[in-house]
Amino acid sequence: MMMFEYFCQFKTQRKTSLIMNEPSVASAYQKTNYTISGNPKSSSPKSRLMASAIIALLLAGCQSTSTDGLTGSTRYQTSTQPSDIRNLDKQEIARVRTSLAAQYIRKNELDTAQRQLEKAFAADSRYAPAYDMMGVLLQQEGSRLNLEKADQYFKKAISLDKDFDQVRNNYGVYLSQMKRYSEAAEQFEIAGAALGYEGRIGALENLGRTYLQLNNHPAAAKAFLRALDGNRNSLIAHIELVDLLLEQQRVQQAQRLYDETLLLVQGQGISPRLLLQGIKLAAVQNDRTTRQQLAQQLLSAYPLSDEAKQLKTWLNNPEASWK
Repeated sequence: MMMFEYFCQFKTQRKTSLIMNEPSVASAYQKTNYTISGNPKSSSPKSRLMASAIIALLLAGCQSTSTDGLTGSTRYQTSTQPSDIRNLDKQEIARVRTSLAAQYIRKNELDTAQRQLEKAFAADSRYAPAYDMMGVLLQQEGSRLNLEKADQYFKKAISLDKDFDQVRNNYGVYLSQMKRYSEAAEQFEIAGAALGYEGRIGALENLGRTYLQLNNHPAAAKAFLRALDGNRNSLIAHIELVDLLLEQQRVQQAQRLYDETLLLVQGQGISPRLLLQGIKLAAVQNDRTTRQQLAQQLLSAYPLSDEAKQLKTWLNNPEASWK
């Protein structure tokens, strides 16, 4: 993509592909412009203490070797760890291994991430987030064989924990990448309806974009409006809805959302897509001055963009469609 501004929105990552290649969009259609997260469910204070103990022990093991970084297969030799690690909860060990794998995936150290996940499976073969993360890993590697394997890991995670909302979003991104849009919409719908799930707004944004791929614009608009209800600062929802409202000739509503969008991106620069939206709005409202200013800005700043090509086509034939 895309794929990966979209790829995995781990906890440290900002909300979404601020708009993938966009603000045009990153996640999925991130050229499938989607946003994915890889955070297992939160744990109790007791679990966090366990996690701290495990991480300390792992780091101690690392310090006992001469290799730099955490990439060697001998990093976590049991001989370097105190025997009381065996008393720690197996699921917590799996959780920490999965968390480490997520960090390696973020750095594109996929082989090391895979070894961590194998250790997670060894600790707890029924830990759903480990299967979800393996699906994400195989998806990022991207070969035909691994993409096929990823599907089974996502399904396994869902079968182990049907209330694990993150895997629904991640699986939806995968299905969208595979152009299985109807199936992707089902997964995003489940994640988008899960109140309390941290990635719910991103799932609704993904749902809207998936409906656009299915050419179901009313359903897409509904999904983006739900995203705005949950987070008025959703940049993706703003940008997509401006185009949908213009398509429906609801110019005043489109203009209000466009003005809000400009406030959201203030100080970040304006993308070609936003410039073209401003030109369309100015043209339909007969604001010749604004239209000319924005057109000049688009053609000078982004002369090779698709938006500049659309503008040139329209300028040569103002009666033609913008598409």
